[in-house]
Amino acid sequence: MRRKDRQITDETAIRAILDKAQVLHLAMIDGDRPYVVPLHYGYSLIDGRLTLYLHSAKEGRKLDVLQKNGRVAFVLETDVSSISGGEIPCKYGAAYASVMGEGKAVFLTDPAKKAAGLQILMKIQTGREFTITEAMTESVAVLRVDVETYSAKSRPLTR
Repeated sequence: MRRKDRQITDETAIRAILDKAQVLHLAMIDGDRPYVVPLHYGYSLIDGRLTLYLHSAKEGRKLDVLQKNGRVAFVLETDVSSISGGEIPCKYGAAYASVMGEGKAVFLTDPAKKAAGLQILMKIQTGREFTITEAMTESVAVLRVDVETYSAKSRPLTR
């Protein structure tokens, strides 16, 4: 990371970004072309190990791409706001907090694991606990992203 002054390593601070962001942009490789989709997500972050949970319709381009190549990258951001540079164009910038990384997407097929992933996703997205039945898991695809590397950084808005 070039801007070490913006790096975040505190797990509580990283968790705060993950709790607030709401939408993750998932990057994949479709043959020789990049493909990115925005998704709702859930996560677990235990002892620095980040795991993401995603859900999807049971068919479509995203699933076709991931079945061929599960390597993914992701980014999510929150607290985005413009920073004025006044009369100097090169002084303009943005405040933000972000988490980005890389990993491997795994299709969950076991109904209990799918339900657990969906429960995590719903808790992060809504703040509520839900009971997910096996019947509910049958209507969606659930993916787990085993994150191999990630980083977080922030540039707060100063007034």
